[in-house]
Amino acid sequence: MKIEEVSAEDKIISEWERRRYRPKPGEPELPPQLSGFANKSTDEVLKEINRLPFFMTELDETDGEGGQNESLEALKSLAYDGEPHEIAANFKNQGNECYKAKRYKDAVQFYTQGIEIECKDDQINTALLINRAACNLELKNYRMCIEDCKKALLIDENNVKACYRAGRAFFAVNRYQEAKEILRYGLTKDPENQPMKDTFKNIEEKEQQVKAAIERKEEKAARKKEEERTLDKAIELRRIKILKSPRPPALLEDTKMKLEDPLDMESQLILPAMILYPTTDEFDFVAEVSESSAPIDVLTLLMDRPAEWFDDPKHENFSVKNLECYMETLSGGLIKVGKKTPIANAIMADGAKAPLFDNGLRLYVVPKQESSEWIKTWSKEAALAKRQL
Repeated sequence: MKIEEVSAEDKIISEWERRRYRPKPGEPELPPQLSGFANKSTDEVLKEINRLPFFMTELDETDGEGGQNESLEALKSLAYDGEPHEIAANFKNQGNECYKAKRYKDAVQFYTQGIEIECKDDQINTALLINRAACNLELKNYRMCIEDCKKALLIDENNVKACYRAGRAFFAVNRYQEAKEILRYGLTKDPENQPMKDTFKNIEEKEQQVKAAIERKEEKAARKKEEERTLDKAIELRRIKILKSPRPPALLEDTKMKLEDPLDMESQLILPAMILYPTTDEFDFVAEVSESSAPIDVLTLLMDRPAEWFDDPKHENFSVKNLECYMETLSGGLIKVGKKTPIANAIMADGAKAPLFDNGLRLYVVPKQESSEWIKTWSKEAALAKRQL
């Protein structure tokens, strides 16, 4: 036996045919209220039914021809049928149902409609205000929550819910003092109210945390300022000159000159260092070099490289023993620095003083075989002009 599948649309049409009104002898073709459905398709009938308020699956405020849905408007008018306090109470109840379902925006709308009735029942008006405040608290509309609580307290000065919700809203926007004041007032009305007591305690704990954070920040700022003063004194004590470039190298921006003990100006000065190889147009960067160390210490570190590096012809004369070190002077000239001479001697000398550039050491390193030719190409004027770039 062959079984044919029936589509969902066919099932709907079949069900429609089964339930369809069939007049008996002497009866009209359709009841008067359904006469408008004659000669219409199933989809057209369902669309018409959707305009009936109790069958609506989506809001349709038209009559299908651009006019007003009179049935819906009539139903809306029922919401305002009765005494003002009854209408306001009805909106309150609808708002309460939405609140229970966590439909807070819908609840706010119902409570607002109830408030706008301006009935003379203080109990209903207070409930509408504090209930709307509860919704706005959930929606994080803290200012609106606070305003509703204030209005509720003007009607009923003993309303502890208004105090509690206003306290929570003030707390949420970090207005701790106002939060404590309204909660303290609420506790005079209901001293055993645990939610208010818990919120008051949370505010005090938060205040302590904020206070401690501010103190830590102030202590950190004060220590940083003291460290800066100590470093400035240490530089002054050592008679070190520092030249600033308009555009310092990024590497020097990320590392800073410092003291080994930031609060002891006589402790070791630690410097970042740019090691330049002008004959090969290369450089190295060392983040920390002590003022008591000598160039040979830096070169020993830097020349500890793989053998392949020295196989390159331009590096064949690079060795700790074969390299010479130079520093630039304030006047733009050059001084040779002994490889075993502490760096502090060069930067603290009163004669041909070698300054620091952007708080860092600048050391030129060239092979002995190429140093004479390189020195000949050095120009004081060019060096001084470069400092302005």
